[in-house]
Amino acid sequence: MNGLSRRSVILSGGAMAGLAACGNGIGSNGAARLDARVDATRDFLTSRYPGTVDLTNKAAGVLYMPLMTEAGFFFGGAYGRGALRINNVTVDYYSATQASWGLQIGAQQYAHALFFMTQPALANFRAAQGWAVGADAKYALPDQGGSLAADTVTTLAPVIALVFGQSGLIAGATLEGTKYTRIIP
Repeated sequence: MNGLSRRSVILSGGAMAGLAACGNGIGSNGAARLDARVDATRDFLTSRYPGTVDLTNKAAGVLYMPLMTEAGFFFGGAYGRGALRINNVTVDYYSATQASWGLQIGAQQYAHALFFMTQPALANFRAAQGWAVGADAKYALPDQGGSLAADTVTTLAPVIALVFGQSGLIAGATLEGTKYTRIIP
């Protein structure tokens, strides 16, 4: 690779993630502000997609990420912060980071929630130093939100990912390669 080394790819992705983080309230009111955003995200999710109420009740825990900001110009990154809730009580705070490269240009924001449907899946997530969405996650489309609880395949998956509230100029949002790390807000 003449002009692109592994180091420049990593640094560019890190810089993009740092720039994306500017809109996420870093250095603000900490946990209280993040919890308020998580409450608003949870309320939006359950009012817009009623099937998620039953799904939330069956989940061992839910990680709410109220705002992911993604930007890219060949090299891209995404960053967001959220909270893990068990029985609707915040137990930990997490950041999510993602780096990418390829044919991309633009920026977008979106929210997502990870529903941990089994205790082992939740325990693995909480024990990991840095957890990435893997093959055990099932993606649910936002337009399926009303019927999520009725889908037996969905309820049998150990982790269910729901991406919603997208706005911006990059088509689509994926959690592939997103790394979650426990933080102190």
